[in-house]
Amino acid sequence: MVRGMIGRKIGMIQMFDELGRAVGVTVVQAGPCTVIEKKKDAKVQLGFEEAKESRLTRPVLGQYKKAGVAPCRVLREFHMDDPEAVEVGQEIRVDIFAPGEQVKVVGTSKGKGFAGVIKRHKFGGGKATHGSRSHRIPGSVGQCAYPSRVFKGKKLPGRLGGVRVTAPSVTVFEVRPDENLVLLKGPVPGSRGGIVLIRKK
Repeated sequence: MVRGMIGRKIGMIQMFDELGRAVGVTVVQAGPCTVIEKKKDAKVQLGFEEAKESRLTRPVLGQYKKAGVAPCRVLREFHMDDPEAVEVGQEIRVDIFAPGEQVKVVGTSKGKGFAGVIKRHKFGGGKATHGSRSHRIPGSVGQCAYPSRVFKGKKLPGRLGGVRVTAPSVTVFEVRPDENLVLLKGPVPGSRGGIVLIRKK
């Protein structure tokens, strides 16, 4: 069995659990994913969503023709438990997940552009009183004479978001195999329409 799938985040809705409590749920269209290639170390390459041949290079198209499958827009690698049970061209569907299961969700966080230290690093800020000149500035960034430079990793203003983020423990709320949907409890990284990877723990 393959230990994960590629999906596309649709958005969030509200549902009720078995105790009648309202729960925020993220809806992900997961798969169907096609097995493109079996690799070493019990890994498998999955493809998600069909792509136009005109948007792919000849070497990539050759890889799909060798596998005998249609070109895909997204390719990702996942581990598998039993390599003998997985064949090239096989479809992986959402029924590999079960309600109540804990999974890891990987996505690209929302890009928020250039941000200061208060928004980017949660700095407390300076005094808000009259006469203060340090309301939202980062403050001292280093020494004067020695070492006469700013150390690497110093928290400063810059680009915020748009990076790979992993939610380490997300609960599967519901699985709908007929609609290729996985409902995950709570929020997951990324914006609506973004690609996410759901991995078994």
